[in-house]
This record gives sequence, structure tokens and C-alpha cells, in this order.
Amino acid sequence: MDMPTTTKKKLGIKEKYALMTRGLDWETTYQPMDKVFPYAKFEGIKIHDWDKWEDPFRLTMDAYWKYQAEKERKLYAILDAFNQNNGHLGITDARYVNTLKLFLNGISPLEYMAHRGFAHVGRQFPGVGPRVACQMQSLDEMRHAQTQIHSMSNYNRYYNGFHSFPEMLQKVWYMSVPRSFFDDAYTSGPFEFMVAIGFSFEYVLTNLLFVPFVSGAAYNGDMGAMTFGFSAQSDEARHMTLGLECIRFMLEQDPDNIPIVQKWIDKWTWRGIRVLTLVAMMMDYMLPKKVMSWKEAWEIYFEENATALFNDLARYGIKMPDCAKQALIDKEHISHQAWATFYQYSAVSNFHGWLPSSEEMDWLSAKYPDTFDQYYRPRFEHWAKEAAEGRRFYNTTLPQLCQVCQIPMIFTEPTDPTQICYRESEFEGDKYHFCSDHCKNIFDDEPEKYVQAWLPVQQIYQGNCFMPDADPTKPDFNPIEEVLRYYNLQNGRDNMDYVGSEDEANFRAWRQTSTQN
Repeated sequence: MDMPTTTKKKLGIKEKYALMTRGLDWETTYQPMDKVFPYAKFEGIKIHDWDKWEDPFRLTMDAYWKYQAEKERKLYAILDAFNQNNGHLGITDARYVNTLKLFLNGISPLEYMAHRGFAHVGRQFPGVGPRVACQMQSLDEMRHAQTQIHSMSNYNRYYNGFHSFPEMLQKVWYMSVPRSFFDDAYTSGPFEFMVAIGFSFEYVLTNLLFVPFVSGAAYNGDMGAMTFGFSAQSDEARHMTLGLECIRFMLEQDPDNIPIVQKWIDKWTWRGIRVLTLVAMMMDYMLPKKVMSWKEAWEIYFEENATALFNDLARYGIKMPDCAKQALIDKEHISHQAWATFYQYSAVSNFHGWLPSSEEMDWLSAKYPDTFDQYYRPRFEHWAKEAAEGRRFYNTTLPQLCQVCQIPMIFTEPTDPTQICYRESEFEGDKYHFCSDHCKNIFDDEPEKYVQAWLPVQQIYQGNCFMPDADPTKPDFNPIEEVLRYYNLQNGRDNMDYVGSEDEANFRAWRQTSTQN
């Protein structure tokens, strides 16, 4: 006689997710919860029910490893094929390689900092839901750093300037801009970190970084960078959802959280906008074959997409950050002002600089009809004339820096593009300088934090950016050469002008040889 059997019901996605996440927590007994999770309350955020946290993807670790392994298999197959077939010769021009140098030095190390940040804040949340989500995002960020470094490592065999990128993040002057963004976020509380990175950077601003960069790689023949970018974007979809869920969760838990969250959104949206100045410069000036202008990207990915997002958040009492009004004006100017600065300081950068060609300036005129010809074309044409007559302009002075975003004071007044924007505050008898009202407001809210900023210009003047054996008392002491030695840059190979550089000459010779063969 057959014995009756019962078929165990297969768990659905929702039940499986709950079993593999929500059952992993407990209340402490021999130590109070507030002592085990000391950072959960000090920011003033009130959470009444951690179980209300929801992950729309309902991703568990077993599914995570499966999905990521499949992506890795496809990614590395394409990278290997690109490298084995001398894909670096298929790019439009070796000027494009400087875009990768900027990304490798200024963005890839930040992925690793994000990995550490999410690992840290995940430990600080009493609720198991955000802990599991932060764990997976921490692993994502580590993966992004590794795949980016691997995909660009092939260029290091042929082109200068790809070496020592972790060291350059800590030393090179303009690297303090992206580094200070993550230092600021990492040293904040767990909830502010989630707003800074999970929401403002990942949700509001990440498309302005990855989409133009990945599209630019594809347009310029770099299948390696294009592939790692698309592979990362599938992770970014989850990251954006996590950031938005964190905002929604805090706002729904207690109305007292609304003004705190609004202040953080205002702060970190502006800080992100300032960091994206490097991306704006890359799009308008560094890509030999251009995808779109910074102005067009801003209008699509912020003015349209972010406006829709903040319209949705209005039901919680959240409004569009005040800084968006200035960004609406600045989109006409920041890329030109940034590239003009890097052209002047090509001697102390870790990539090559150049002036836009007449064709490129015509493209910029078409994209910026209200500003480029009036304010920026005359400057570039004057520098081109000077260079042609043997007087290539290098700025040998050190610029004043903004205490918060750490960008040189290059930005102009919103109401007058001919006047440098300058603000200052006084704290404990010292004066501090800012590039905008928004940076000043950020400082005034937390001056104790920003007076500790490591500002490259001040450090150089104090003698802290020289090697131990440097002797400033020598008659032939050259401070620029000593700073480059401290940066671990080979003068004339890793910096200076692209025209006449080893990269330009080698690329032309390799391309000619490959064509003949």
C-alpha cells in the first residue's frame, strides 16, 4: 500500500527573501542595543520599525553570486578579446587615453572608498534589511574598482600616466576634489552616508557620470571601457533603488526626519555637482569624438529625470535642492572654466592638456550659443596665438581653493560670468574662502569639520608636498619639479601638452605600422 506523501510548497521570491534576511537578527541582552549600535541615533534620525525596510529587488546572496558570476564571465571574455587584438589601436586618437587617466585616477579609487563606506555603515544599522543591502552594495563597489582597473591596465603597457593611481589620489592637487567628497561622506553618520552616496550620488547624479563616459568610450572605439561601464550600470540600477528606498524609509518613519533629510539632500547634491565638473570638462574637451555636450547631458539626466524624482518626493515634504537654480546657470560655463584651468596647469597634472581645434570650438559654439563665443573662444584663441609664437602660457602661481569642494576659485558669479565668485566666513579667528553660496552654507553648518580639510595649495606652501631629501635652500631648487617628484610624475611624459608627447608619437607610429601590415 502506497503511503501518502506531502509535497513541500516551494517558497516564492518574497517568502525566500524574508527567510534569508529578516531571520538573521536578534535583540542583545548582555549589552544594550544603543551601545552595540552607537551611531544609529546620534544624527537625530528616528526609526520606529526596522522591519518596514523593503528591498524592491528582494535579492538574496545566493542569487547575487549567480548573477554576478555570469556578468564577470561575459565581461572578461570581451576584455581579453579587446586586449589580444590590440584594441588600443582602434581608438579615435590618443588624446582619448587622457580621459581614461582622469577616470582611473579620480573615479576608480572612489569605488573602493564606497566599498569601505557601505561595509562600515552596514554594520551601524540595527535593522537587518539595510545591512544585507549594504553588504551587497559594498561587494558591488569592490567589483567596480577591480573591473575598471583591469580593463584599463592594458593601456598601461603602451601609454604614460596610468601608474601609481592610488598614490596620486592622495597627492595630486586636483584629486582632492573627488577624494574630499568621499572623505566627507565616509566621516559622516550612517544615514547621512546613505543620502550622500546611496541617494545624491547614485540616484541623482550617477547617470551624469556613467552614461556620458560609457557612451564616449563606445564612440571613440574603446570596447573595454564601454563593457565595464555597461556591466557596472546593471549594479547601479540596484544602487539607485537602495538610495531611494533609504530616503523613503526615513521619511515614512517619522516627520521629524524630513528637515534633516532635506538638509542632507541640499548639501550632497551640490557637492556632487561640483565633483561632476571633471566629467563636464571630459565631455566637452577631452573626447576626440564627442557624444553630447555637458549642457545637453545636464538637461536630460538632471533637469528632466531629477525633476521628476523630486516631484515624486514632494508628497513627503521634500523639495528640489536650492542649488539646482545655480546649476541651471552654471551648465553654460563650468566645463569651459575647468578646461581653461587645466590648460594653464598642465605642468602639474597627471594627464596631457591641449587647446581645442577650430573645428572643436565651432562645435562648442553650436552647443553653447549664448556663452562660448562671447566669454571663452577669445581666451582659447589668444592662448593658441601665444603658443604659436613660442609663448605657451603656463600658470606658475598656486590658486586659492574653496574650503569645502576644494576646487580652485575659478567659477563665476551666477549673475555675471566676468566676475569670479568669492565668499568667505570667519571661524575662531581665521578666514575661510568659498567658491559659491552653497559651499559657504555647508561650511557654516559644520565649520569644525571643514577647517580640517587637507588643501593641496596650503600643503605645498607649507613644504609638505616635497620628498624628504628635498632642500629648498639650494640655489637651483625648483619647487615645481620637486612637487612632480612627490607626485611620482615623470615631467614631460605624464604631463605637459599632448602635442609633441610620447603618447602622440607612439600612437601615430603604431597606427601607421598596423595599417601597413
